Amino acid sequence: MKIESIAISRKKGTRKNCVNEAAVIEDHGLEGDAHAGPWHRQLSFLASESIEKARESGLNVTFGDFAENIATSGIDWPKIPVGTKVKIGDSVVVEITQIGKVCHNKCAIYYQAGDCIMPKEGIFAKVLNGGTIRCGDIIQPIHSPS
Repeated sequence: MKIESIAISRKKGTRKNCVNEAAVIEDHGLEGDAHAGPWHRQLSFLASESIEKARESGLNVTFGDFAENIATSGIDWPKIPVGTKVKIGDSVVVEITQIGKVCHNKCAIYYQAGDCIMPKEGIFAKVLNGGTIRCGDIIQPIHSPS
C-alpha cells in the first residue's frame, strides 16, 4: 500500500497537477490545494486501480484527472470504514471522514474526462498530523473504529 501520485490544484472542479512531494498541514490539507481548509474533506484519495479501470473502459485519464489529491496502490478504499486512522509516510496521520460524495452538478472533470469516479470510489479525510509526503511513501491503517 503506497502513494502512486500526489496532485494539487488552485481551483476546485478542475484536474489537478501532479507533484513528487507535498506538505500536508494539520487540520488543513495539502499546502496550496483548493480543497484544503477547515472541513471534513481536507484530503481526497483514489485507488490507482480505479483510474486504470477507467482507462481500460476507454477514458483518456491519468493521475490528477479526477481531482484526487493522492492516488494509491494496494488499497480498496471503499472498504476502509469511516473513522479509520491512516498513517502516510513518516509522520502524516489522517482520519477517514467520508466515502464517496454527492455531485450536484457535472463539473469540468466530468466534461473533460467523460465520467467521474470520485462520487463512488473517492475517499475523504481530515489531517490529524501533518508532515511531508512523497510518491512511493507507504500507507498503513493504524486504527479502525470498533
